[in-house]
Amino acid sequence: MNIAFLASGYRMAGMAEPAFNSSVDWVVRWVITMFFENKFYLLFSFLFGYSFTLQLDSAVRQGRAFVPMFLRRLGGLFLIGLAHAVLLFPGDILTTYAAVGLALLVLRRITPKSAVVLAVVLTCLLALGFMLLALLAVLGLDMAGTVSHGAMEAIKSDQALGGSAVQIVSEHVRKLSLIVVLRVLFQGPAVLAACLIGLAVGKLGALRDISAHTSALRKLQWVGFTVGVAGAFVYTQSAWNGTVHKFLGEAVDLVTAPLLAAAYAATFLRLLPHMPRVGRLLAMPGRMALSNYLGQSLICCLIFTGYGLALVDRVAPPWQVLIALGVFAAQVLYSHWWLRGHRYGPVEWLLRFLTYWNRPGAVHRARHTSTTP
Repeated sequence: MNIAFLASGYRMAGMAEPAFNSSVDWVVRWVITMFFENKFYLLFSFLFGYSFTLQLDSAVRQGRAFVPMFLRRLGGLFLIGLAHAVLLFPGDILTTYAAVGLALLVLRRITPKSAVVLAVVLTCLLALGFMLLALLAVLGLDMAGTVSHGAMEAIKSDQALGGSAVQIVSEHVRKLSLIVVLRVLFQGPAVLAACLIGLAVGKLGALRDISAHTSALRKLQWVGFTVGVAGAFVYTQSAWNGTVHKFLGEAVDLVTAPLLAAAYAATFLRLLPHMPRVGRLLAMPGRMALSNYLGQSLICCLIFTGYGLALVDRVAPPWQVLIALGVFAAQVLYSHWWLRGHRYGPVEWLLRFLTYWNRPGAVHRARHTSTTP
């Protein structure tokens, strides 16, 4: 998802790149918007909430004081995310996770049922918020634009991103100052809602024995792929069709995207036991998810900004997809190579150091195939 926004100032402004207007370009945009946009960050957020319960249980077993340890982890995550946002990609989500983690800490004793109810309430309130924005737009109060307002601002952004390191960082800081309010009001609650579902699933231990929940997974697939795809279609129809339609589409997507994300997760959970080779292939990059996430931003910056080739707004959407697939394929190979000699990914090692305030064991000569988050 992120490569489109790293590759173009227009996409960060919520606009299609005017240089790429062929039918193939639009097919790619539609497919990505419909099936990927606003779906996969929800899965990561779900896993963040789920892993919170694993860390809590681990601290209890080891007799560690959980609260100070988790606060250090959140602090480390915030610092890493802030560096990522300023230097590489202002669309960083790690800082959002750090803030949401504080809410999880406060709510750590919540019951699974209450967590689900709170997640649903947050989602409905967000949908109402976007409907209100649509009404304001109808009344002439244009609330659109998370980063820039129009083509001139996108051109200005492109010029900065293609310039020197100082210009790039200055542009990132400018974007951050413009999107922080929307992050707090909209993305933060959406991330928290997905985290709460992960928290509930973790407390119930529902993922410990997947075979016991085949019926539930099948229902998630049926509901998610019907309601979720229908909602995604409405969102995609509206995403490129003016401010009012965009906000109404966002309202629909907020309610239906979690269902489609859940259908994706249910499908993977049902298929992977029958595809052990694929599971082993993906386990290693999964263990280095944080390093790979940041690595993707770094590689894309070297391709699209003045840090490297400065190809901002010069690469068509189909080629962006091919680059993204190539980068991930390379990261799969790199992750397998790295974890032959190290227990943790490089950034995971740093985060563990900041969490426990001691040096984690770096070398791990034996092959490690655990998929524990």
